[in-house]
Amino acid sequence: MLNFNAFLVGLLFGLGLIISGMTDPAKVIGFLDLAGDWNPSLAFVMAGAILIGAIAFNIAKKRQRTLLGTPMQLSSVTKLDKGLVIGSLVFGIGWGMSGFCPGPAVVSAAAGQPKAWIFVVAMLAGMALYAVLERRGRSD
Repeated sequence: MLNFNAFLVGLLFGLGLIISGMTDPAKVIGFLDLAGDWNPSLAFVMAGAILIGAIAFNIAKKRQRTLLGTPMQLSSVTKLDKGLVIGSLVFGIGWGMSGFCPGPAVVSAAAGQPKAWIFVVAMLAGMALYAVLERRGRSD
């Protein structure tokens, strides 16, 4: 049942990404192009997501269990570190170059967009490289 609920939530998230235009790399790049033909529409999508996320996290912090009955697992990290800053820069550069971020890329790949598949493969390779480097760093 938990997997089915996760599937439904993922489906809802994917539909939201499609409806909002987040799966259209041209629209995303237009939003990021502040010096050119700027498209501010995704700012409203982001503002809505931030508002909903802030409310949801505020509620979640007060709970011990999720709505599905599993233990609530929220991060307790509040400090910015070098890894977070570097990761954010790499994420932003990849987003700006491709017009995809991970969620919309997976949705677009599932819809058969070849550029999204290239992004997803590169993303998975980057995740694997990070895991190798992280393990190597811990063993030193």
